Amino acid sequence: MLTYNFDDPQKPLYEQLYMYIKKDIEHGILLPDEHLPSKRSFAKNLGVSTITVENAYDQLMSEGYMYSVAKKGYYVADIKDKNKIVKAVRINSDIKLPEQAKDYLYDLSGNQINPDNFPFSVWARLMRETISSDKGALMTKSFCAGIKPIREAIAAHLYSFRGMAVDPAQILIGAGTEYLYGILLLLLGKDKLYCVENPGYKKIYQIYEKNGARCTFADMDESGITVEGLKSVKADVAHISPTHHFPTGITMPISRRYEILVWANEKKERYIIEDDYDSEFRLNGKPIPSLQSIDASGKVIYVNTFSKSLSPTIRISYMVLPVELANKYYKELSFYSCTVSNFEQYTLAEFIGQGYFEKHINRMRLHYSRQRNMVMDILKKNRLSEKCRVIENNSGLHFILQFETKKNDEELKRLFENKSIHMQPISDYYYKSSDIQHRFILNYSNIDKETLDEAFDIINRLL
Repeated sequence: MLTYNFDDPQKPLYEQLYMYIKKDIEHGILLPDEHLPSKRSFAKNLGVSTITVENAYDQLMSEGYMYSVAKKGYYVADIKDKNKIVKAVRINSDIKLPEQAKDYLYDLSGNQINPDNFPFSVWARLMRETISSDKGALMTKSFCAGIKPIREAIAAHLYSFRGMAVDPAQILIGAGTEYLYGILLLLLGKDKLYCVENPGYKKIYQIYEKNGARCTFADMDESGITVEGLKSVKADVAHISPTHHFPTGITMPISRRYEILVWANEKKERYIIEDDYDSEFRLNGKPIPSLQSIDASGKVIYVNTFSKSLSPTIRISYMVLPVELANKYYKELSFYSCTVSNFEQYTLAEFIGQGYFEKHINRMRLHYSRQRNMVMDILKKNRLSEKCRVIENNSGLHFILQFETKKNDEELKRLFENKSIHMQPISDYYYKSSDIQHRFILNYSNIDKETLDEAFDIINRLL
């Protein structure tokens, strides 16, 4: 009769018995087709209840280690090739994790949001109200494009803030713009040639490329991407940021916008993806009208995110599809599930619908305006101002500092790194070598006022 000692008080008896028998089977102590004790006799021998043995046997049979024969009892199963698999006693993981972002004493090019600026109290209250008010809706699978309340709230916001008249059915909610780009590739086709701006946010290029799409880039002038550039690379889809280009800060003028729209209308398969990632933060004057709002032919796909306006960790983005593409999405891709939790969708819908989002944007616009003025004041009083020029367009959360120096960008980056200063040159965002040098990004969304003057002193000495 099999005998085991139960010496682990942290584990149930049936689990210990299950592990003992399993181990004996795997190590060949119990052989295939060997008859096992009956539950009653086994329980009596071990001094445990019959239920304990029954639970252990049930688990072993569920996993295929045992089988039963009616009126005959229980037997050891024949586990083929079990001796060919050698389980490592110690896990030896040879996994190379990507390099984590460094912690800098002076982070002047970071794009993080100050956590003190997030409306935690309002968000928490709305989340509690959402959970208590309609539990059934929270537990109901979301519509493929996102719940109706959030799409209606976004449509109303776009109309009041951006002058965009869109049907909520045109809006598609997704967990981050990366997911939305993947959906666009399925809608437009990976055979199309996608063109991004040079310089530009390289992650967009990487997403297209890793998704198997053909991707290229076109150079920009002082007004943004050019039609000549799009034609020269034979692009089908132009991915652009006309309101506030990153990293140059260029705002595309109305004449260039119409030129791009005319280019898109020349061929049926051409489209424009308008990336409007931080349009809320134009600090002076009214917001620039979106390219989508002047599109009369259904050629512009509008993409935006709450990463800048609320927090990068919210992971909620959306796009407005032209009617033709919206119909194609619902016909061909509606089997895709919405990737944003119902809890966040309903909470954000209330946050927008009750006016808190507009209040938050107004408050943050004032805050960032003060931040920008603070940075400018400190710079003007610092000797570094004699060795640099500010390039900006009063939009977004960053501007450019052009340094007067003979050192190249790589040398400057290395010098800054050695002093624990993070400043990113625009030259890093070009897809090919560029003559543009000495222009560095200064992002003031979460800049440390207390150490800024000290950072400017160090940069001045390095120059």
